Amino acid sequence: MSDSDSSGVLSQRADVGGLRLWLLLRLNRWLFTAAVLSIVFVVLVGASWIDLTPVRMIVEQHNGTFWIFSAFIGAIITGTSIVVTINQLVLSQELGAIGDQRDRMQDAMDFRQDLEGSLDEEDATPPEPAAFLYELVDGIQREANELEETVADQHGDEIQGKVADYVDDITDNAQVVKEDLENAQFGTFDVIWNALNFNYSRKIYDGRKIRADHGDDLSEEADEELDEMIELLKFFGPAREHFKTLYFQWELINLSRALLYVSVPALTVMALLMMYVDGQALPGTTLGADNLVWITSAGFVVGIAPFVVFIVYILRIATVAKRTLAMGPFILRESERDEDLG
Repeated sequence: MSDSDSSGVLSQRADVGGLRLWLLLRLNRWLFTAAVLSIVFVVLVGASWIDLTPVRMIVEQHNGTFWIFSAFIGAIITGTSIVVTINQLVLSQELGAIGDQRDRMQDAMDFRQDLEGSLDEEDATPPEPAAFLYELVDGIQREANELEETVADQHGDEIQGKVADYVDDITDNAQVVKEDLENAQFGTFDVIWNALNFNYSRKIYDGRKIRADHGDDLSEEADEELDEMIELLKFFGPAREHFKTLYFQWELINLSRALLYVSVPALTVMALLMMYVDGQALPGTTLGADNLVWITSAGFVVGIAPFVVFIVYILRIATVAKRTLAMGPFILRESERDEDLG
């Protein structure tokens, strides 16, 4: 069993570095958008300080502002319409006849009742996603401790050592996730981040590996405890996938709204630049750059803003989707399990 691979949270076991993972998943999408647009703006203005054709000459001789910004009009309208349409098609799966909705409701209730039975909970599990996952992870942690206590009674040092490592792995991972879930609110990325941080797939494999290697040596009580441990872990996969699906739909709605908010101002700025800015506008320089450079660079940044907003939202959705392609005891990324095969 690999401590680093099985117990590590996503930032420790993913094949992306801390900064890249933070940018892709954790950074606020509007701040990410502002950072990208700021970099583009700096590059465009900075280019005017090197030996290139002056922007004012291009605008005067070739009507540059018209050719540059007229293309944005069609692109913004078409792109926004397509994205909003696609999002609505995705969200349309929530619509259905009353029979379909009743089946969905019953499936959700059955899942809750099955989990409550496995947790031996007298009360109903919480309705909030963060609190629900907290109770599930807490139940897994309690079951792991019970497994360790059972094995400690009647088993040899080898089995006790492997189970102790297994329980330490679960406990350490569960404690980190529980602490972060306490203040998490669905709609933010915190709930999904913590769901990704609990490496349940590897824990299912490790539990089954203990049984495969030492099944004949386990007492009946220990075997039952291990069964209950694996069963609880198996609840985590569907729960995470359900909340991930809801989060994707939430983010697609946010993306549609963001594009609508950004597109109208962007179209207005494009129209102003095409109608009122030519080679004679805003003479003079500021900070060593032609005033026309500043205004056209700012206009270009506003024009690409809808596209950048789309990119930063899709980057996070695509990254989460890639990390959760396989549900259950399958690990698609490279792991220290590969060393066992050598």
